[in-house]
Amino acid sequence: MVDHVAGEKVNQVVDSGKGVPPAPLPDAPGHELPLLLFGGFRTLIDRLHERLAAEGHPDVRPAHGFVMQAIGLRGATASEIGRRLGVSKQAAGKTVDRLVALGYAERADDPADARRKLVRLTPRGLDALARSAAGFDALRAEWCAALGADRVRALEADLRKVVPEETAFRLDAGSWLGGA
Repeated sequence: MVDHVAGEKVNQVVDSGKGVPPAPLPDAPGHELPLLLFGGFRTLIDRLHERLAAEGHPDVRPAHGFVMQAIGLRGATASEIGRRLGVSKQAAGKTVDRLVALGYAERADDPADARRKLVRLTPRGLDALARSAAGFDALRAEWCAALGADRVRALEADLRKVVPEETAFRLDAGSWLGGA
């Protein structure tokens, strides 16, 4: 028999003394899947930021990573950053201001249009992105060691099947989590 207590499953074994194994648990409730996926995401992000802090970037926050990705290697205007993140130009500008203050980004004249300002990553910002990429590779390797490389590859393949291609690498998570 399986009882549900405060959202948790408790397997109750009714043993008649004959060594009867407990009944298998039914499928998990639907709400657990997004929570487990989010928990995995948070685990990776939190571990990455611990690593970044130890490597000289203690002030980088998860939102900063999304904004630095939106800035890209060629730079972008505040309007472009806002569109890429799904937030207003003002919201993007506020995070850009913070990145500029921390030395991860800079504003410069756009050589193609003197009326526009480009936001570009500084060498410090590029270093943080490079360390993030290396950190994610190391974290993936840890998951491979814990779960097996074949299982991690299968998980990635399965997620590619259910996550629409056009949304797989979107940066606008901030727009549905409450801001950039």
